[in-house]
Amino acid sequence: MIGEYNAISTVWIEERQREIDALSEKTDEIKTILGRSGISYEVQDVYTEFAWAGEDIAERALYADVVLVGRQAARDDQLRKRIIDGALFRTPTPILINRGTRPMNSPCRSVLLAWDSSDEASRAARQVLDLLKQADIVYVTLVDPVARMRANGEEPGADIATYLARHGVKVQVDRIASGGQRADEALRQHAVDTSADLIVMGAYNHPRWQQTIFGGVTRRMIEEAKAPIFMAH
Repeated sequence: MIGEYNAISTVWIEERQREIDALSEKTDEIKTILGRSGISYEVQDVYTEFAWAGEDIAERALYADVVLVGRQAARDDQLRKRIIDGALFRTPTPILINRGTRPMNSPCRSVLLAWDSSDEASRAARQVLDLLKQADIVYVTLVDPVARMRANGEEPGADIATYLARHGVKVQVDRIASGGQRADEALRQHAVDTSADLIVMGAYNHPRWQQTIFGGVTRRMIEEAKAPIFMAH
C-alpha cells in the first residue's frame, strides 16, 4: 500500500509541476505581448485549486476597471462560471466576454445596448459610457417593450437615449418584436442585423437559482452570442 501511495503521490507532483511550468511559460508570453503594447501592466500568475478560482478572481477584480474573459476561458463552462461568480457577484467590476468568434474593433463602430430599464442594464451603460461615446452608433434595443410608468415609461427607451445623447453618444432606439422567439434570440439576431461590434447588457437581473433551473437571457447570450459582450450586475 505504501508503494502504491508513493507512486500516486509522485504522479500528482509531476502533473502539478507540469501545470506550474506551463503557467510560467504563458506568463512570460503575456509579458512579452504587453511589453510591446506600451501600456502600463502587471502580470500575476496564480496557481490555485480550481474550486477557489472564484475567490482569487474576486480579490483581483476589486482593483480592476474590467475583467476580460478571453476565448479559452469563455468556452470552458466551469471556468467561466467561476469567473462570473468571482467578478460579477462579489465585486462591482464589469466583465467583457469574447468567445473569439469575432474580433472586437477598437473603437467600436456599432454597439447594441440591450435595454430593459433594470438596475443592471443602467449600471452596464454607465460603466461603458466612455466606449459608447466613441462608437459611430449605439442601438438601444428593447424586445417587446411595454409602456409602463414604473418601468419603461410612456416611450420605452427614450429616457436612456436622452441620457446617452447628453453625454455625446450617437444613439438610436430600436423597439423590436420577438415574433415568438426568446428575447435572447431576438437580441442576437438584431446584433447581426446592425453589425454590432459589441453587445452591452445587464447580467442576471433575476435570481441565479432561477437562471440555473430555467435558463435565462444572460446565460444563453454568453453561450451563443457571436459578438463580444460587456456585462455588469
